[in-house]
Amino acid sequence: MAMADAAARPATGLLRTLWLASPTLPVGGFSYSEGLEAAVDAGLVRDEHSAADWLTDQLHLGLARSDLAVVAQAIPAWQAHDLSRIAALNAWVLATRETQEFRLQTEQMGRSLLEWARSLGPLGDGVAEQLLAARLQPPTYPVAMACAAAASGAALADSLGGFAFGWAENMVQAAIKSVPLGQSAGQRMLARLAGEIPAAVQYALSLGDDQRQAFTPMLAILSARHETQYSRLFRS
Repeated sequence: MAMADAAARPATGLLRTLWLASPTLPVGGFSYSEGLEAAVDAGLVRDEHSAADWLTDQLHLGLARSDLAVVAQAIPAWQAHDLSRIAALNAWVLATRETQEFRLQTEQMGRSLLEWARSLGPLGDGVAEQLLAARLQPPTYPVAMACAAAASGAALADSLGGFAFGWAENMVQAAIKSVPLGQSAGQRMLARLAGEIPAAVQYALSLGDDQRQAFTPMLAILSARHETQYSRLFRS
């Protein structure tokens, strides 16, 4: 029985990681393009190749250095019940959003993840209770997702890979709708991003507090322009 329990734990962690990475998770990630729609409007992204290059750069220069690194540090903090550490990471996320759109996105998705966890009741592994006890005002998405990942029992690197892949799926869907592109092009882009994610995860794991950064000037300019873009599909 003990051997069966030990074998079941990794499988359970994998399944919960897949659940958290699913685009059907009701956190609203599908409604954001994170500046991609503005890049299309500006002519910087215009086809499959330029879209794939754009998202690959965003993965390594943006996500890996900021939100993915926060998740890497927040998961062990949640597991250790270190609420002061959690509060500091959450404050860093709020302080480093470069535009109003980006800040509203992380706040909305964080609140939605909390509501999702609350809706699960006893099936939620105490995620909602932990988020509420931390008194984050409001919980940001990477910190809230780290709480859910910490309760999953998955290995840290696997949780980060799931977080990054969930981001990649949403962004590829944004590219399909805004460029626009076909589903086959989207699958090729997702295959490329999947190949890049392990390196992004390892980089995020290597960063300390003084090495995290959220500095993507072109993305910030495009996001600010998107706030007043005449015609748009996405909220950011």
